Amino acid sequence: MKTFFISAILLLLVTVSANAQTNDTTLVIQFAAVVHDYGTIQQGSDGGCEFTFENKGKTPLVLSNVRASCGCTVPTWPREPILPGSTGVIKVMYNTNSIGNFNKSITVTSNAKNSNVILSIKGNVVAKAQ
Repeated sequence: MKTFFISAILLLLVTVSANAQTNDTTLVIQFAAVVHDYGTIQQGSDGGCEFTFENKGKTPLVLSNVRASCGCTVPTWPREPILPGSTGVIKVMYNTNSIGNFNKSITVTSNAKNSNVILSIKGNVVAKAQ
């Protein structure tokens, strides 16, 4: 009986220790804004924008993936860990060659408590004046 209790306690400690190392429930990624509205822009104009974020946790923040909803939107992001209290920037380039309204999403995956954050870009591309 004594061996059973000791084994159960050791198993519990190992489980708690393993979870503490992989799940930091205090790590939060906080964006200054999650939507960028280009408004009305001309065809072929600069489609770049930036999303600034901060590591609000106590451990390094790692962005494991940042993907756009289509090929017309290309994100770039920091590959190195973002230290606690530090900020980072996700740059997004939208191809403004297609005329019309657009509304695209960018999914940010990280090791934060809020591990999947959806960013949005929207606007209306009009033809160049001839």
